[in-house]
Amino acid sequence: MKHTSKFNAAVAMAALCGLLLLPMMAHARPVSYPGGITVMAQKNDEVTSTHVHYSPTAKYSIGHRFEKHREDNFQLQAAQLNYLVNRWNKPDSQANLYFKTGLGGAYNDNGPGSNLAAFAGIAADWETRKYFVSYENRYLEAGKIASSFEQRARVGIAPYVAEYGSIHTWLMLEAKYNEKDEDPFTLTPLVRFFKGPALLEAGVSSSGSALLNFIYRY
Repeated sequence: MKHTSKFNAAVAMAALCGLLLLPMMAHARPVSYPGGITVMAQKNDEVTSTHVHYSPTAKYSIGHRFEKHREDNFQLQAAQLNYLVNRWNKPDSQANLYFKTGLGGAYNDNGPGSNLAAFAGIAADWETRKYFVSYENRYLEAGKIASSFEQRARVGIAPYVAEYGSIHTWLMLEAKYNEKDEDPFTLTPLVRFFKGPALLEAGVSSSGSALLNFIYRY
């Protein structure tokens, strides 16, 4: 019965992702403008992470990623490369597709033990000034310490269209699936605010855990 529910959740996630990606593949902005530095701090039901990256060009960024996996009791330290695969600019929308990969080490919190760690995945989104959809996935392999495949998808709507330089607000719903988690499939209603180079997201998942993300671009 447990395996059936996991399979059904995976099918539902795949179907949702397919619907989200029908309009266009688009951008989660893991690459900034040439010379730009981005600082990200994220917390969800399983992981607390930071990611700092520098974009030498508008095609790729390089940086460092740290993750604290509370339930699985390990930490990840890795160098990360984000690459812009393609960009679609339309009069009323923008869309990007990115490839993200990293290499580093995973360290057991419960005692001695470390392992080479690597991950890879895609990030895509499409947005207008009113609507937003996104999808991303990541496969992580760290030998005996960790091995997982996670998917996330979002839909969002702006309750008002803000002028340039004003505070922008988005109401979003995020779906996440990772069969290794205690709650493999979760839904998180959240609100996003951004103005200029700063972005803040906050929400509470269906499992009762808080989500908090902060991004700042220099």
